[in-house]
Amino acid sequence: MASNGILLGMGNPLLDISAVVETEFMDKYDIKLNNAILAEEKHLPMYDEIASKYNVEYIGGGATQNAIKVAQWMLQIPDATSFMGCIGKDKFGEEMKKDVKLSGVNAHYYEVDTTPTGTCAVCVVGGERSLVANLSAANCYKTEHLKRPENWELVEKAKYIYIAGFFLTVSPESIQLVAEHAAATNKVFMMNLSAPFICEFFKDAQEKALPYMDYVFGNETEARAFSKVHGWETENVEEIALKISQLPKASGTHKRITVITQGADSVVVAEDGKVKLFPVTLLPKEKLVDTNGAGDAFVGGFLSQMVQEKPIEECVRAACYAANVIIQRSGCTYPEKPDYS
Repeated sequence: MASNGILLGMGNPLLDISAVVETEFMDKYDIKLNNAILAEEKHLPMYDEIASKYNVEYIGGGATQNAIKVAQWMLQIPDATSFMGCIGKDKFGEEMKKDVKLSGVNAHYYEVDTTPTGTCAVCVVGGERSLVANLSAANCYKTEHLKRPENWELVEKAKYIYIAGFFLTVSPESIQLVAEHAAATNKVFMMNLSAPFICEFFKDAQEKALPYMDYVFGNETEARAFSKVHGWETENVEEIALKISQLPKASGTHKRITVITQGADSVVVAEDGKVKLFPVTLLPKEKLVDTNGAGDAFVGGFLSQMVQEKPIEECVRAACYAANVIIQRSGCTYPEKPDYS
């Protein structure tokens, strides 16, 4: 049984502004499908344009928060999960707090009044998505919030800690504090490669956290970017997953397991010098609504079983189930209860 606060997530809370757009819109702002980027100057007008021109949905998101919400939904145990990140004291921040409270996650936000709540434009074309994140307040997270007794208590209570790689751009110090705590207390610490740009431009921060990672999640594009950056000269996802699992570790309590998704192709799991492949349940194309949040949902489903100490096969099965539910809906949303057994 998952205990109160067993799973903690830390990351960038973003309010997803999700809409189905045309290819012209994508071209205008130079954005590509199946990619995640940080907004540059040229992208800033798109937030108003998307909100005024299209039928928009607002959904509390951000990679880590999505995964934690899905894990909470799968567990159906009040307060089994908690989350920390930074939002603004504004309308979007209030929307976020409402949304997350409804999801049953115990969120301790750091609230700032100098910067607006972060947003993420989710542009959907033919069911495939592209993410452009304007971090704003999410970028303002500070270790001082983490160190407050009521927040550090969440860290001490958790037995499993998950952080998406995106948080490396915001507060590597917070990641380091939590990672070192996990290693010293035999907890399970997990991160996600999250996006090719993280592997490319935040390589040093990622490498500093890597020895503490007991689980590394990612998709095939991120895995190949990681391989390229490390000069491994291979595009073979199984080989890359294996190499990541064998990189040095800070604590010998847990071995490192690498879990790489490949869309409709098998999930690659590397551990103990071996690779296992797990086929995914294929969804008929006409049932696909939107791939936004699929990777986060996969991790959330996985974590929901892991915190109950289920075997890896069961974790992957639940992960595929959760991702399958999410891609049949708009944004990272789900029905009231899972029908998973």
